[in-house]
Amino acid sequence: MAQTEQLILSLKKSLKAHGLTYADVAKQLSLSEASIKRLFSEQNLTLERLDQICQMMELQISDLVQIMSKDNRFQIDSLSREQEQELASNPELVLVTVCVLNGWSMQQLIDSFHLTETQCIRHLARLDRLKLIELLPKNRIKLRVTANFKWLENGPIQQFFQEKIQADYFRSRFEKDNERLIVANAMLSDATNTVFQRKMEQLVRELDELNHNDAHLPLDERLGTTVVLAIRNWDYGIFDSLQKNQLESLSKKSSS
Repeated sequence: MAQTEQLILSLKKSLKAHGLTYADVAKQLSLSEASIKRLFSEQNLTLERLDQICQMMELQISDLVQIMSKDNRFQIDSLSREQEQELASNPELVLVTVCVLNGWSMQQLIDSFHLTETQCIRHLARLDRLKLIELLPKNRIKLRVTANFKWLENGPIQQFFQEKIQADYFRSRFEKDNERLIVANAMLSDATNTVFQRKMEQLVRELDELNHNDAHLPLDERLGTTVVLAIRNWDYGIFDSLQKNQLESLSKKSSS
């Protein structure tokens, strides 16, 4: 993760610890609350604004950097392929892992799924051993992952979701109010493709921000939500023959 993202995360934690909200920050910077949310989501704080926010907590920017270093000292941003394989080999453990990474408690797991307390403790102990969490007294859970924690590209967990869940995910007709499917096509240069991929990454950061904002709501007011973002050089297989003829035609025109 870029240090900017780590710094913003530590800033948000510090604001929360001081009982300060986005509304308080908006007042300090003479901006709207919506503007503040956007600045945090886009990670677009200038040093001047960052300093102003730190002043609200009687901190220097250097103090915030120290807090960031302390926050990340025992956190991880990925697992090894072997560790991911250990998770992927047990669908029940994958379920617990995904829920825990989204802030679920052990009691919420027991209330929502056919899992006993013993089963939950066993799975949480494995996650503790993998250093994804720290299992605290009374079975409280403390995450030990950085804000940019991600699964390995084309690793065991990504393959697990592609193989086990992909068909089920797209079985929906995406007609409900909280569902939407958008398929768009374009002809992009490599440079423009790179720009679009950066925008995709920005959208994921905004999703993380929204998820963080809703974390205080009761579980029954939140729905498990999965967003699939993908981009690739791909032609519809049913048009292969037409595409070949089209390329030949274009080639003849360019040579004439």
